[in-house]
Amino acid sequence: QVQLVESGGGLVQAGGSLRLSCAASGRTFSIYTMGWFRQAPGKEREFVAALSWNGRNTYYVDSVKGRFTISRDNAKNTVYLQMNNLKPDDTAVYYCAAREFGVAVDSPQMYTYWGQGTQVTVSS
Repeated sequence: QVQLVESGGGLVQAGGSLRLSCAASGRTFSIYTMGWFRQAPGKEREFVAALSWNGRNTYYVDSVKGRFTISRDNAKNTVYLQMNNLKPDDTAVYYCAAREFGVAVDSPQMYTYWGQGTQVTVSS
């Protein structure tokens, strides 16, 4: 069992940056492949980025490639999502998720644990 808590969301102007954090507690963080998802009002939850448990694989949705970077600090039990050049379309609630081992994948059904989400709002 692992508990996930996101932070770092907020209101930012288009072109700005935010860094989301997801702190994990419970079991050994290093065994978890971590993902970030987002959900905008009236839309389905969408995959954003993932990083495998061993750090060897990353995976991004095309719309954020070159703008977002996922990383992890196992010593701090934390995964990050650095978001640069934000656009109004990035506005959503952002969730982190975890699955034991496995490669970085984009299917939410493959993740076992979820945080409560943090709101990101990008104004034009």
